[in-house]
Amino acid sequence: MELVILLAIMIFIIIYRQYQGQNVYKFITAQAGTLYDKFAPYSFKVIREKTKELGQEYTAKQYAVQVVTFSLFAGVVSYLYFYNLLISIFYIIAVDMVIPYLAYLRCKKVYSEFLFEQIQIYTTNTIMEFATTQSFVKALEGVVASGVLEEPVLGDVNLMITLAYQNGSIDESIQFMTAKYPYYIVKNMHQLFLQITKEGARDSGESLDNMQSDIDMLVESVYRDRMDRANFHKGFLKYGVILYLLVMLVQYLLGRDTYITMLDNIIVKMILHAIIWLNSYFLLKGEKFYNENVGEE
Repeated sequence: MELVILLAIMIFIIIYRQYQGQNVYKFITAQAGTLYDKFAPYSFKVIREKTKELGQEYTAKQYAVQVVTFSLFAGVVSYLYFYNLLISIFYIIAVDMVIPYLAYLRCKKVYSEFLFEQIQIYTTNTIMEFATTQSFVKALEGVVASGVLEEPVLGDVNLMITLAYQNGSIDESIQFMTAKYPYYIVKNMHQLFLQITKEGARDSGESLDNMQSDIDMLVESVYRDRMDRANFHKGFLKYGVILYLLVMLVQYLLGRDTYITMLDNIIVKMILHAIIWLNSYFLLKGEKFYNENVGEE
């Protein structure tokens, strides 16, 4: 244990001496940022930038509070399990390494919700514009001109318009948008416009009204699903935390001294480690379910 502490102090001193006169914290965060920019997936970079643009990215203070909270919880729980400071340090480091993954999931959730709202705007406004212009391309131009769309949907709609003029038909434009955004409402709306355009339907008003009603009902069900997920998430986290703390009940039933004596048995230690890892795995799976594919059917 003393060796680990001495190594940590030595590493800090080397960094401090090498970058004397600079803020060591700023140096470490700058290096971490450089490493992230080098290896993070491009898609996640885009997602995180959009999250910042929407004002929903955590501040440095919020991340610091999260690190402290997770570290304290991991340290207390692991110490109650093993009464070993070295093992507690290991679990503190392990739980801190999970925080970037949780940030990734949260950013995906924010971005997924943003995309769905943009798709809702795209479909609703395209139907309204088409009812007036009776032209799919003119409807798209009207939606773009209205300024209600944001990137990346705005750029994709502009590309649809370009493809339509280049090809003299809307087929490739629709194929591109349906593939890029595989939402039920997008696919159905595009199929309706293809049918109207190809068959030259004279009265499309009723079909458009029905399509708009379908979109409204779907959006309502999606937002209801979000509320259900949020309620499930709160209960799920409470249940997960309680499972970690069941070791206190075991110690109460057996007696603390008896429990500590049992820790000398390697099999008991392996079972306790398995309990922590399995519970952590299911918690992460629950977080993944809660944050992924929000708004998608």
